[in-house]
Amino acid sequence: MTLPSQTELLTETELTRTPYRRRETFLIFGAPLIEEDEIDEVVATLRSGWIGRGPKTTKFEQEFSAYVQSEYAVAVNSCTAALHLALVSANIGAGDEVIIPAMTFCATANAVIHSGATPIFIDCDPHTRLIDIKCILSAITPKTKAIIPVHLAGSVCDMDEIDRIAKQHSLIVIEDAAHCIEGSYKNKKIGSISDFTCFSFYATKNLTTIEGGMLTTNNLAFAERARRLSLHGMDTDAWKRYSDSGYRHYDVTDAGFKYNMTDVNASLGLHQLRKIEKRYTLRQAIWDLYSRSLKDLPLELPDKGDAESRHALHLYSPLVGKDSPLSRDKLVSALHKENIGTGIHYISLTLLTYYQQRYGYERGACSVAEDISDRTFSLPLSYSMTLADAEDVVRAMKHVLR
Repeated sequence: MTLPSQTELLTETELTRTPYRRRETFLIFGAPLIEEDEIDEVVATLRSGWIGRGPKTTKFEQEFSAYVQSEYAVAVNSCTAALHLALVSANIGAGDEVIIPAMTFCATANAVIHSGATPIFIDCDPHTRLIDIKCILSAITPKTKAIIPVHLAGSVCDMDEIDRIAKQHSLIVIEDAAHCIEGSYKNKKIGSISDFTCFSFYATKNLTTIEGGMLTTNNLAFAERARRLSLHGMDTDAWKRYSDSGYRHYDVTDAGFKYNMTDVNASLGLHQLRKIEKRYTLRQAIWDLYSRSLKDLPLELPDKGDAESRHALHLYSPLVGKDSPLSRDKLVSALHKENIGTGIHYISLTLLTYYQQRYGYERGACSVAEDISDRTFSLPLSYSMTLADAEDVVRAMKHVLR
């Protein structure tokens, strides 16, 4: 893969003067980049005779743990599974409350519900779009057992303040880092800070195993229980029972789940992980192009946060300005007609039917999150893009908004 240099980018003058032409092919939002060495590894795994959880999954756990500087890592089949395992491993369940931001994907809330606990939605900071620290304090009750801060789009939450509140009130902290594999906070890698951190390797993520996730922790008891729960509650996995080291009887110590990762998925993950820092350079180039080129449009552009944190650059998500000639929905429809794919990350949980009907939320419950969800959209930002693709996005944006 050839990574760009700044000299390969068109200047602002060139972007403006070049006559606008609609793209001939549709630019898919979040298309993954799968290279030949990754395909070869998957094929080798398929031919090996061991395609379930085995040595490659273990190796992926070890290398991922080293990358995020955590003591332990448990590979699972989704970030949702990782969130659920974290909650159950910490004995959070019926009668408990878990504080989460309203601006997140529904999986964050659903994991809490499936644990038996109740999700408590709170508002976001209007600048960072992340969980509002002031709202955490006002949401804590005697039933509160955990906080799930979400590193939305790759932007990193104020973990010192969240940790201070959690310790003061004896709460578990479970970071939802589905968007934040490359992120760090005050020189500490995301994945090494809290009781648990949960990552996603879905097809659109910066590291993909097609479907998959990882749970990291520095607590041995949490790691051991999460691993058992991910494999039906059994005390030993199939690789240990059936490998050439000899058969071992198993016991079941928990009513567990079927959440484990397979070696086929891990084969992709191993290669993707080894390339993630090199590929980060491309995301930086595209991000910077967008920020330079779109600054004069009626948009509120995202930023990378303060110098103490490293943004993972997972999503580039502007807000449509209140003086924009187009609403968010009309803008994304117009971009679609110009062959530019977009995403919406996300709709405030307080506006979604299930949570309104079950918990009684109405519009106005989290006004900042709801305003963001009315105006947010995400532009293409993936390793499969070229700089020419990003320049097409800029031209299309200028075309539909001017």
